[in-house]
Amino acid sequence: MTPIPRQPVPALDVPLVGGGRWSLADQHPDRFSLVVFYRGLHCPICRGYLKQLEGLLDQLAEVGVTSVVAISGDSEEAASRSYEEWGLSRLQVGYGQEVASMREWGLYVSKGITPAEPELFGEPGLFVIRPDGTLYAGVINTMPFGRPHLDELAGAIRYVNDKDYPARGEA
Repeated sequence: MTPIPRQPVPALDVPLVGGGRWSLADQHPDRFSLVVFYRGLHCPICRGYLKQLEGLLDQLAEVGVTSVVAISGDSEEAASRSYEEWGLSRLQVGYGQEVASMREWGLYVSKGITPAEPELFGEPGLFVIRPDGTLYAGVINTMPFGRPHLDELAGAIRYVNDKDYPARGEA
């Protein structure tokens, strides 16, 4: 079941690279939380996408997206390697998402086809969530390509804030 706009999203609680946990229930963003699900260490497109996301953290914070996390089903070791090898330093990176959680979020789950890929892993998803835990917007992919353009996200959220634009797609 895919999360529905204006309805509560599934629970989400994952360990973070470097220690601690990220729990959606504990987030208190100014306007929105941003959850980006990525495929994992094996995905070169994820590397560029997460690096770009990290570079936009300040712009996102300016428009009220003050809680941002990237999550995969990778092991702690693989997620830590991603963080280090991809040159991340500020982005919160969660790991160990279970397949059941991926399915709750409506993510597509793929079987690994190369030795570098895990047996099962989630395909990309991006979710903008209101402070009350309801979905504002979501994008789910079946492949590593075709993801939302992150460089447009801060401007889109600025528009949403300025126009009090409602969540869409709940009908």
